[in-house]
Amino acid sequence: MAWLTEYQIQKIGFKTYGKNVKISDKAVFYRPELISIGNDVQIDDFCTIGNNVEIHNNVHLSIYCSVLSTDGALIKFEDFSGMAPRCIVFANTDDYSGQYMTNPTIPLKFLKREPKSVTIGRHCIIGVNSVIFPGANIAEGTSVGAMSLVTKPTLPWKVYFGVPARPIMDRSKHLLELEKQYMKEKNG
Repeated sequence: MAWLTEYQIQKIGFKTYGKNVKISDKAVFYRPELISIGNDVQIDDFCTIGNNVEIHNNVHLSIYCSVLSTDGALIKFEDFSGMAPRCIVFANTDDYSGQYMTNPTIPLKFLKREPKSVTIGRHCIIGVNSVIFPGANIAEGTSVGAMSLVTKPTLPWKVYFGVPARPIMDRSKHLLELEKQYMKEKNG
């Protein structure tokens, strides 16, 4: 994978971006002026990121991830969070009941959309092919297993798995000690 240069990142027109940002030249950004990126972030090949998105520090978005927000909703990745390949986070959904029309080619007055912000908390990891629905905040320390569907907010420091995702066990907090060591070494 080829990484964008500092100049190329600057030309994208992000709201803000930090230091040590690695972005694949195959990633796509919609409305980059609404996207903030922190320090030590890596965005891999074929990621699609759109609209109101905040990516804090030490975040990794693996290949083929989609992070799709909308007006009226924010998707936020807090420090030390990340997604494995082919994960999707949505902050908006259409009404599928048949009472309204759907899809972006239709004028808004015929649609019913419900934007809901999503936060991926500190030290969260989302497993391969998982989907996070609007409003399904992922609490600090949560791990979501592969191919899970998260439809509502999680509890902190739990491991979730399934369709729909359910807590299956507690998650160790040992990584908080590792974070302290990392930050001590980094800040030297």
